Amino acid sequence: MSYMRNYNYFTLNSLWFLITINFLIFLITLVGIRAGRDLVSLFGLAPALFVSRPWTIFTSLFIHGGLWHIAFNMISLYFVGSLIIKLLGEKSFLMVYFAGGILGNIFYHFLGNPTTFGFGASGAIFALVGVLVVIMPKLPVYIFFIPKAFPLWVAVLVFLLFSFIPGIAWQAHLGGLILGLLAGLWFKRKKRAYHI
Repeated sequence: MSYMRNYNYFTLNSLWFLITINFLIFLITLVGIRAGRDLVSLFGLAPALFVSRPWTIFTSLFIHGGLWHIAFNMISLYFVGSLIIKLLGEKSFLMVYFAGGILGNIFYHFLGNPTTFGFGASGAIFALVGVLVVIMPKLPVYIFFIPKAFPLWVAVLVFLLFSFIPGIAWQAHLGGLILGLLAGLWFKRKKRAYHI
């Protein structure tokens, strides 16, 4: 079994499922706000409320704070996720995604503001990117509108630095990235060759 799946035969079922669920929950959240129900507070992760709302360690992965937030996350998820699925398969993709998202939330729980809600799929996406950094560190990627490609590892450092802008849960990004890097090392030791 090699890392590279046949480009003509692989599925993105789990990836499209995640993207669809995220958008549906985002729409439900908007409808809830119009109806006077704050679903972000119910399903987002606030460390101070975790004991009474333990489900938020998972549900917060599907909550987004605005159109730009979900659009950026889902576009990133599509491109990074489809590449991970091609390289490792859907099972590994899902394992890294959810493990990275939950570890990111654990980091946020212990290092974040206890009364501030954290939410979004960014920690899970950083985990997927972390795997790629180990497997394909020199993969050329573009950063925003700069008309020059950078190695993936440089882009990840730039986005990690942007995580420290106030209002962004850098803790979740860092936790997800650490999980992804460790998973990437595990995959790299397990397999010998990568082709893309």
